[in-house]
Amino acid sequence: MTNAFVHKADSPIVPVILSGGSGTRLWPLSRESFPKQFWPLVSDRTMIQETAARAIGPGFAPPMVVCNEAHRFVVAEQLRLIGIAGSRVVLEPVGRNSAPAIAAAALIVAETDPDAVLWMMAADASITDQAALGEALCHAVGAARAGYIVTFGMRPTAPEIGYGYIEIGEAMPGLDGVRAIASFVEKPNEDRAQEMLNGKQHLWNSGMFVFTAKTLIAELERHAPDVLASVRLSVAARRQDLDFIRLGEAEFAACPNISLDYAVAERTDRAVVVPAALGWSDVGSWSALWELGKQDSAGNVASGDVLMEGATNCYVRSDSLLTAVVGLDNVVVVVTDDAVLAMHRDRAQDVKKIVERLKAAKRSEAISHRRMYRPWGFYEGITMGERFQVKRIMVSPGAKLSLQKHFHRAEHWVVVAGTALVTRDDEVLTLRENESVYLPLGCVHRLENPGKIPLTLIEVQSGAYLGEDDIVRIEDTYGRN
Repeated sequence: MTNAFVHKADSPIVPVILSGGSGTRLWPLSRESFPKQFWPLVSDRTMIQETAARAIGPGFAPPMVVCNEAHRFVVAEQLRLIGIAGSRVVLEPVGRNSAPAIAAAALIVAETDPDAVLWMMAADASITDQAALGEALCHAVGAARAGYIVTFGMRPTAPEIGYGYIEIGEAMPGLDGVRAIASFVEKPNEDRAQEMLNGKQHLWNSGMFVFTAKTLIAELERHAPDVLASVRLSVAARRQDLDFIRLGEAEFAACPNISLDYAVAERTDRAVVVPAALGWSDVGSWSALWELGKQDSAGNVASGDVLMEGATNCYVRSDSLLTAVVGLDNVVVVVTDDAVLAMHRDRAQDVKKIVERLKAAKRSEAISHRRMYRPWGFYEGITMGERFQVKRIMVSPGAKLSLQKHFHRAEHWVVVAGTALVTRDDEVLTLRENESVYLPLGCVHRLENPGKIPLTLIEVQSGAYLGEDDIVRIEDTYGRN
């Protein structure tokens, strides 16, 4: 992807990507353990890769990503896969919305360059017009350097009730392409949304911002001093953990849970807007993905192993089983390995109600997939019964699990592909395809992949308790002791 933006100032733009959402409206694909920003939804790249790729090239510093601890290795790996080096990954101890997250980024950047321009982006939005984005960004950077907090307002194409709106004011003198903000409008009902669309004086609030580090810090001091004070303490208490920056936990947890819009943008007299038509979507629902997708002659969008017969205007995605849809109109069908969603496209905003019910019932499907990613690779459940469980484990080349033991289960490993180096108490064993090893309850063990190809094995667990918290880590390469 080629970015049309070329920044001519000495100090490069610092992209700040906020990756804290769980994307519950895209359940069952998007879940807390692996939310929508880590999935390829609109191209072959994942959403966070698409976001980071908008800010590669002349004029841009390596990105700073603010995410939660559980996703740190996924973020690092996904950036590495598209050739991004030198990124800084800041770990939130707890979720506290966008104001604390961007405050932490601004404070860290300001330590070396308070005049640096930060471009704040969500990790999971889609933009199709890169040339228009480059032009809008040039306008925004000019306004940011003049001391303004700049947001991007998307020209609406429909009476969307899922977005907030910005009412545009007068043109800003001396700032090409920049308008004052007359007001912010909460998510409207259908009648109000249609009225604003017809009036042509309102824009969708994209949630993207551009500002200098010192401007944002000054406006936080004026309008949200409690946020700034807590985050300042958290940044001061940070520590380096491998390639990650860990914010101070107690200090960050004490911070108010508030968005940048509420904390600063709607209170400050320094907020302005750049109106733009970027082909933007927050990809906030399955209906949005139908709109973004390549529709066939019947208006259908299909992804995966899908067959449709006599269906119209449907979005059907299968990441698992063959999925056939016959004679339906305006429906969404999504199939994963452990859940199926079927609904009318008009009810796309109600998916989160299903997630809330699953959480209330303490169903694991609400928050996690069968496949769980770890810094060394992943594991996925195959089957489970009384006192036993079977998993597939993939270990990346050169990676290794922690040296560990279990109090409640024994394990049997069978190598399917690759080579395994196994520590079992005082023994070190090399296993190849179709070879196996038994790990009795309580033995100290470790699994490594010394080879050049992924190691795949089947793990059979047996015992009275098979929870993931029955792991006593003795030594860990990834600092999880």
